[in-house]
Amino acid sequence: MASFFCSAKFFFLVFLISAVPIAYLVSLETAKPTTHMYQYHSSGWLRECGKWDDLNRRFLVSFLEGGVGEIRVPDGDLPATVLEEVRVVSDADLAGNASLGMVIDRPRNRLLVAISDLFGNRYSALAAYDLTTWDRLFLTQLSGPGDEKSFADDVAVDPQGNAYVTDAKASKIWKVGSNGKFLSIIRSPLFTPKEWYKNIVALNGIVYHPNGYLIAIHTFSGSLFKIEPQKKGDEVKVIEVAGGPLSFGDGIELVSPTKLAVAGNPSRLVESSDDWETAAVVGKFKGPGHRLTTAATVKDGKVYLSHMFGLGYPRKKHVLVEAVFSS
Repeated sequence: MASFFCSAKFFFLVFLISAVPIAYLVSLETAKPTTHMYQYHSSGWLRECGKWDDLNRRFLVSFLEGGVGEIRVPDGDLPATVLEEVRVVSDADLAGNASLGMVIDRPRNRLLVAISDLFGNRYSALAAYDLTTWDRLFLTQLSGPGDEKSFADDVAVDPQGNAYVTDAKASKIWKVGSNGKFLSIIRSPLFTPKEWYKNIVALNGIVYHPNGYLIAIHTFSGSLFKIEPQKKGDEVKVIEVAGGPLSFGDGIELVSPTKLAVAGNPSRLVESSDDWETAAVVGKFKGPGHRLTTAATVKDGKVYLSHMFGLGYPRKKHVLVEAVFSS
């Protein structure tokens, strides 16, 4: 038997087995895109969140290895052009931590970024950066080695500049003031399903609705929540979603006050006609699933999805894909 593992037949068998998934990936990559996409070269394999900065005509992307990059988009539609990612944030004191969900706080000209210890879940923080100079404005530690295991995943901001950061490990939401001061924690038994396996990845994407409340998604259960932090006790409700649950939903983005894009595999468009007491899935989109869809953003009224995995060597190529939802 040992001689077989050293034989030419064995190595040929290994080659055949490995060639199948490689050939499948190649076929997926070379297939003609069904919707518009932006391609960009990157220095890293893994990217988490992408947000469109309309004022500066650029996408901002977070790095799983830590940091933030920008992808400048020239005027005019140049679908064949491969854009370039340029690193704009690199914090030596945060080395070893991932940069994850982001939100642009336009009135204060800053970018808020959730920071996490990706594997140990022993550190979570919120960082704020000036959108012009990229100076770090504050760094607020949310959890440390002596606290319960936590994972800061995504962030939303209200008109007053308060930030709300989801904990995908311990199912809670941290609230941080506009000056970076930690304020409070929002908890609810609704955030924790009874089944243990539905809590492997908990609260994830979060947005602030212009009517004064938060919408957040629980990844493994697929539940969507309406959270009203202004009310006494931080009122939390489950939004009943027809066509749900929104299982494995990741980042979310408001397309309009009544429509919400949920990044995932597939990604979904959810609509509400009663101020998010209830909602319904009205469209789905399946893009390059092998790249793993992680976040959504809106550019010129269109939804673009960012993906975790870049492909290619030595220059990794990532994509931001337009989601055209269909029923």
